[in-house]
Amino acid sequence: MLFDFKLVETTHSKILTFETINPHIKKVEYAVRGELAIRAEEIKEEIAKNGPGKFGFETVVNCNIGNPQQLFQRSITFFRQVACLTEYPDLLLPENRNNVNTLFPLDAIERAQLLLKQIGSVGAYSHSQGIPYIRRNVAKFIEERDGYPSNPDNIFLTQGASVGVQSVLQLIIAHSNVGIMIPIPQYPLYSATLSLFDAKPVPYYLDEDENWSLDITQLTSSLATARDKGLDVRALVIINPGNPTGQCLTEQNMREIIDFCHQQHLVLLADEVYQTNIYQPAERPFHSFKKGMIGECGRRGGYYECTGIDKQVIDQLYKIASIGLCPNVSGQIMVDLMVRPPKRGDKSHPLYQKEINRIYESLRRRSLKLSSVFNSMEGVSCKDAQGSMYLFPRINLPPKAIKVAREVGKQPDEFYCLAMLNATGVCVVPGSGFHQEDGTWHFRSTFLPPEELFDGFCQRLEKFHKEFLAKYRD
Repeated sequence: MLFDFKLVETTHSKILTFETINPHIKKVEYAVRGELAIRAEEIKEEIAKNGPGKFGFETVVNCNIGNPQQLFQRSITFFRQVACLTEYPDLLLPENRNNVNTLFPLDAIERAQLLLKQIGSVGAYSHSQGIPYIRRNVAKFIEERDGYPSNPDNIFLTQGASVGVQSVLQLIIAHSNVGIMIPIPQYPLYSATLSLFDAKPVPYYLDEDENWSLDITQLTSSLATARDKGLDVRALVIINPGNPTGQCLTEQNMREIIDFCHQQHLVLLADEVYQTNIYQPAERPFHSFKKGMIGECGRRGGYYECTGIDKQVIDQLYKIASIGLCPNVSGQIMVDLMVRPPKRGDKSHPLYQKEINRIYESLRRRSLKLSSVFNSMEGVSCKDAQGSMYLFPRINLPPKAIKVAREVGKQPDEFYCLAMLNATGVCVVPGSGFHQEDGTWHFRSTFLPPEELFDGFCQRLEKFHKEFLAKYRD
């Protein structure tokens, strides 16, 4: 479906210019796909055209974004088998079954048939809130996971988690004086969305010295300061496991946060897309969709659940969802597979479990190896990842490097990260893109590069860091 966007030129001036567009859009910043990501694409194009000679490396490694399959993480076989059959249901016709029975296990065939019976065609619009059958399965998954009832009428399937975040924030932000509490460091989706909807961020700082922990006294202080300034603070955002910091909240801490929101009359927005990625302790109590072990980022599927929300408010969320007609059906199917993977006794279960375990154990090894490498570098300290797929090392930059960075109009950590990209082909995100405590400098890196390439990847980082310090040492 195409949308043709044209502007009628006049003899005087263009109707749409940088000066005339929505001013809130100009305030939006999204470092994850900002200047460094653009520069990385330029380098890729130059290498493809002229070869690697100028750079000294053959490939760009995109550690700036949690995109596992871009860095060669393999897809889960059962999920792709079911997706294939739902995309091309003619394979399930009687005349094709002999070949299909050879290529696909019986449980994948049966799952595809069941989904198609409930959905119809994947090329048709679904219910705006998401396919009812899949929402019921999500509700059952939540009940089994948490031990509490879940109502499918309060579940919204979404075009990725980001769309869900934006829909809910848009609903909450009734005027420009609304405040939303966000962690610092934070994932820039939140600050960008607040800028877009003209709301006020109310920062609370995670404690780096205590593994990026969350202190209720810090929440209380931040909230009091904002309300003293007259802000209408309405919600608290929690990212757990953390992005970009990789921390995990304890159960006690989560209970304290819920009590805090109840006492302070705040909506709690719990961003838990990395709930499968928990490395310390080594256990995996939950599942996630595009992240976790699945890594199907391009399919754009997710969900959110409304708990304790007024029915009239949920009706308005439904209206917002209806404007977009529906989330993509292929993504909804992947959500169903996420919450209902092959179970013990199914034909596909042994392979599924083997693939999940292989990805998980590899991620855990890579997280420990990369944090060890960062901690071995002069002037760098890095907390181990308790969860998610990121490390957020702190770098003590020489005064000369900070001075040169300021002279060229860059934040010091941005200056360092650009130098890293140009020297190694490794693309990370400067900590200033996530906000951080004043006077500190960080960067965020995934640990997604393939394990067989990890030694060379780490060596390139170590070599660059030594040369950078030597160049700018006083």
